[in-house]
Amino acid sequence: MLHEAIREVDAPDGDPAVSDATTERILAGALGQLEDFGLRRMTMEDVANRAGVSRVTIYRRFSGRDALVEAVLLREASSFLAELDAAVTRYETIEDRLAEGFAFALELVRKHTLLGRLLSTEPESLLPHLTVRASPIIDLGRRFIAGHLSEAVDEGRLPPLDVELAGEMLVRLVLSFLLAPDTVASLATPAEARRFARRYLAPALTAVAHDPHPASPVAHDPHTAGPVAHDPHPAGT
Repeated sequence: MLHEAIREVDAPDGDPAVSDATTERILAGALGQLEDFGLRRMTMEDVANRAGVSRVTIYRRFSGRDALVEAVLLREASSFLAELDAAVTRYETIEDRLAEGFAFALELVRKHTLLGRLLSTEPESLLPHLTVRASPIIDLGRRFIAGHLSEAVDEGRLPPLDVELAGEMLVRLVLSFLLAPDTVASLATPAEARRFARRYLAPALTAVAHDPHPASPVAHDPHTAGPVAHDPHPAGT
């Protein structure tokens, strides 16, 4: 489950080949530069020096600085999911996994060295990677959560539901608490986060599972390019 979710970030720029030791050194060097000096001051030359490679070697694997930063963030996300997977798989019920996973996720992102530095010193540099350009991270998290939910559905521990939709909902929720931590919800401690998940997130999953009217694409009138109005009393009824 976890392997399937993260295998697409094991190599740069979507290359399905397994990344080599040089790529690992480049990613480690970039991570170190980001943690020590931030995103604004990170240069490809500094990363090359830190990794012990040439700039040409980096550009052979990454199209530019943005692609390298995205690869670093995806690799950090995959490491995060590996820790999260280990934390939740020892629990049997989906409610326990959800509560523990939510608490663990919030605590881990709050203590993450790179995220903490960038959010406190240059949030404007990090925000695009976690908002308008966050699709790779959201997709990765959605597939990971959907795998756990699908397993629970198959084993009868959860009613049938749209696991992809539920997974995306949970990923976006955690991201929102990361980017805007000030909240009226009591989430200061792991115990409070677990209570929040049991009271609000678990029922939300149940609601998705029992929704008798799932969302459907909106039909459009080909003559006006606008949405077709729904007639609650069609002719002949």
